Amino acid sequence: MEILGTTLRVCVEDLESSVVFYERLAGGKAMRFERGGVSVAAVGCFLLMSGPEEELEVLRKVTATIAVRDVDEAYAVLNASGARVIAGPVPTPAGRNLIAMHPDGSVFEYVDRRAVTE
Repeated sequence: MEILGTTLRVCVEDLESSVVFYERLAGGKAMRFERGGVSVAAVGCFLLMSGPEEELEVLRKVTATIAVRDVDEAYAVLNASGARVIAGPVPTPAGRNLIAMHPDGSVFEYVDRRAVTE
């Protein structure tokens, strides 16, 4: 499995003021979308999330987002390595993802940019 990069997940109270700061910090514009009642802004290596506390409570349990070439391959490698896939793979606005718990208890999201063709 090839890891292409990592995105840091940051839950924020005020998305608008946070986006301004992170755009300056990362030197780029935010890509925005909504998911499950949560407003999301991707800026550089940061994924800013804002929304209802009950939604953010779940999101805070995920340590980071790991970009991979193929979520199906990540699924196979994770299972063979002793991780437990707890959600997915499922389609997202940008491709597909899954959530896995590593043997040490750390939880990570794995994502690819492959469009779902089914």
